[in-house]
Amino acid sequence: MNEATLRSAWLGTVDYGLALKLQDAMVQARHAREIGDTLLMMEHPHVYTLGRGANERFLTAPPPGVPIHRVSRGGQVTYHGPGQLIGYPIVHLEGPARDVHAYLRALESAIIQILGDFDMDSGRREKLTGVWVGSHKIASIGVGIRRWITLHGFALNVNCDLHFFDRIIPCGIDGCRMTSMEREGRPDADTAGLSECMARRFAAVFRYGSIERVSTAEIWRLLDRAGASHLEAHSG
Repeated sequence: MNEATLRSAWLGTVDYGLALKLQDAMVQARHAREIGDTLLMMEHPHVYTLGRGANERFLTAPPPGVPIHRVSRGGQVTYHGPGQLIGYPIVHLEGPARDVHAYLRALESAIIQILGDFDMDSGRREKLTGVWVGSHKIASIGVGIRRWITLHGFALNVNCDLHFFDRIIPCGIDGCRMTSMEREGRPDADTAGLSECMARRFAAVFRYGSIERVSTAEIWRLLDRAGASHLEAHSG
């Protein structure tokens, strides 16, 4: 059992660009040991993101006005939007935990367990990162590692508008079809409530000894100290 405490925060709806600044500030603070391991969870307004080596041809017909960001995570193109639980673990991988593939599998395990809590049968697909329900993908994962501190993370489709995925080739997988908890018969799920479940499952999978709920005010103070503004943020 890991005696460390997992810090967990639900931030509501946060602009994607601001979330990138927040992750940078959190990684710096974690490297300086000013904070412990932290799981940030939120929603984003409509946005498409490309991994550092992603091919832009997978953006087949993005709607006008929806921002597009190329970022430092792995993976291809994906969509984020309202009704999607976004998780950004800011975690220091130490010792035997310095295994990126094992880290990805552990993130998948936490999501699979969450879906199991809702009586949903989900799993992995060989040689592909993420979580599927049958032949449809329900959760995407793309991570970055900076000085063995993680950033970026996962996106679980709860009750988002799946039509936005029709404008891209999700994760660069031809023929990939996306689904959500709502489409799979769980319209009762919501992102804020799932954030509580995810904190527990994440802590169990990564074997933390306890969970500390961190206030949104504390998170934004950290960003302020890093010299950024949180005026664009709004709670949901």
